Amino acid sequence: MRSLVDGVTDQADVSALNVLYGSMNSSPQLTGWTLNGGDPCGRTWKGVLCSGSAVTEIKLSGMQLTGSLGYSLNSMLSLIDLDLSDNNLGGGRMIPYNLPPNLHRLSLSSNSFSGGIPYSISLMVSLKYLNISFNSFMGDLPESFTNISSLTTLNLQNNQFTGTIDALATLPLEDLNVANNHFTGRIPNHLKGIKNLQIYGNSWDTGSEVHPTQQSHHGKRSTGGNNPSCCPSSGKKSIIGGWAIAGIVMSVLIIVSMLAFFLAKSKVVKFSREDNSKKDLSSTPLSSKEVKLVIPSQQCTSTNTEALQSANPSSLKPPTTVLKSSSDVDDKFSIMKEGATPSKAIAYSLADLQIATNSFSRDNFIGEGSIGRVYRAHLSDGKVLAVKKLNSSALAKQSSDDFFDLVLNVARLHHPHVTELVGFCSEPGQHVLIYEFHRNGSLHDRLHLLDEYNKPLSWANRVKIALGTARALEYLHEFCSPSVLHKNLKSTNILLDGDHNPHLSDCGLTAIVPALEYQALDNSLVSGYTAPEVAISGHYTMKSDVFSFGVIMLELMTGRKPFDSSRPRLEQSLIRWATPQLDDIDALDKMVDPLLEGLYSAKSLSRFASTIVLCVHPEPELRPAMSDVVQGLARLMQRSSMSKRTFSRDALESAQRYDGPTTS
Repeated sequence: MRSLVDGVTDQADVSALNVLYGSMNSSPQLTGWTLNGGDPCGRTWKGVLCSGSAVTEIKLSGMQLTGSLGYSLNSMLSLIDLDLSDNNLGGGRMIPYNLPPNLHRLSLSSNSFSGGIPYSISLMVSLKYLNISFNSFMGDLPESFTNISSLTTLNLQNNQFTGTIDALATLPLEDLNVANNHFTGRIPNHLKGIKNLQIYGNSWDTGSEVHPTQQSHHGKRSTGGNNPSCCPSSGKKSIIGGWAIAGIVMSVLIIVSMLAFFLAKSKVVKFSREDNSKKDLSSTPLSSKEVKLVIPSQQCTSTNTEALQSANPSSLKPPTTVLKSSSDVDDKFSIMKEGATPSKAIAYSLADLQIATNSFSRDNFIGEGSIGRVYRAHLSDGKVLAVKKLNSSALAKQSSDDFFDLVLNVARLHHPHVTELVGFCSEPGQHVLIYEFHRNGSLHDRLHLLDEYNKPLSWANRVKIALGTARALEYLHEFCSPSVLHKNLKSTNILLDGDHNPHLSDCGLTAIVPALEYQALDNSLVSGYTAPEVAISGHYTMKSDVFSFGVIMLELMTGRKPFDSSRPRLEQSLIRWATPQLDDIDALDKMVDPLLEGLYSAKSLSRFASTIVLCVHPEPELRPAMSDVVQGLARLMQRSSMSKRTFSRDALESAQRYDGPTTS
């Protein structure tokens, strides 16, 4: 049943409060609160204060509340004060990631939260007061704490934090209490001048010369602390002062930087133009121009055979570059750098592509994403290619040179599970990328648009697709320098060849991936692939890609779309519906795609689900690297191949061929 507002309160605030009420076990103390709809700003809801139609404060201290904070508080954009202290919330779990982003005051002290501090707190640039004392938090303080540039009061006492407090050194703190934790190291000089500083009950470095401070105790569970472990040093001061050491370090760094500069300048880059009479373009299927290209081989490597077991080393091509001037495509250039190996790329004319796509006709239309439309191109030699015609808005602020730099980034990527760039086209107002074509379409279509020609994917093929996609991401993240983020990972960008081997598309296009507000128009946000930290800050990392990959694994396991408005409200978001059940063995059988008809092993399903749990962890720092995901899925693939119940004969043969080179 859809939640309706019967008053003036903003719908997003009402929905978030409904979820919060249910998460706190619908506590009877919360008079006026409801599970569906309501009007907290027009009627009295316990502890809720408003300004106009927006909820600005929630104050529920000492209400004996239990449960959690739900998952949608981040939609409360006007909330500036959240006080849930002195309750029994948390149940030994972490603070939920999705906290209100614009808070000025947050107090969760004296509850039952554990784990680390969620990254979303580091994004609260307006936060002035934070109290999470008297819980069971553990681990080091995140370095991202330096982002909370308005924080003046911080209470962390009586937890189990470890490491140093260096992350607090630059904050404008006036009150700081870190007593009774497991902090080590030294107190940063900037913090020593704080008037209200409580540091007792830790294991500070005795050489830090920090004097015991007044031991005041706040909160209901203070444990005294009469024997401060931070005492003045009785030893002699170091002969070399801190400034002298800093000067020595800076001198060394300057010398190293100068050496690196001169070594880099000593590399000779040779440019030579070949005689035009040597051009032989008759072999190209269209009237395209072949460009001979060379770049340094260190940009992307694929020499780690253990990490790239699925690839035949001989099939991995060296990286390539592209011609930097669209006006010179009639000439053949050789751009030579030391240690480089030549490769080829095709520069097509727009007229040729119009012929091959029948003027980009509807019959050749394959699909559309946030950066452009894709068409099928039929070449005169019978070969089929995929032509991505980029939206003008995607390159609105980019020059022709920027486009060729983009092609450079894509052309250097060579991996059996990354869709290969075949060519490009750059003419006034038109920018086109041309890729190899995969006849089995996208993973999205194979999962959600079944017809009489496409049978449901077997469990073996689903594991294989997950592993191949993981290998592609591992290559982008860990074998390319600099690392390549995908930023647009979803099942429509995973293409399948005739053997159901996955090929990740749209790699290397981060420069033209739209900002979040434009992605929303393409349903990229509501589709459910976006990591929570990206939805809040717009900042992508490799761990954001890992989260999106975890959602794709959920898609493979359940056969459900990441967001499906046709389902009941609590099941529309796949990640929210599935995550609480992934560690429940009994629930897994009910979650798995019914089209599999039970043809999978329970142990294989459980291990698959365990990998998903790690990938979609709300805290980016706790998600695994893709190399770890690859290792886990490779072991799962190997073990699953031994199960006769899991694999049909065709699927088993396909799995056995998996470690060989792909040919489509």
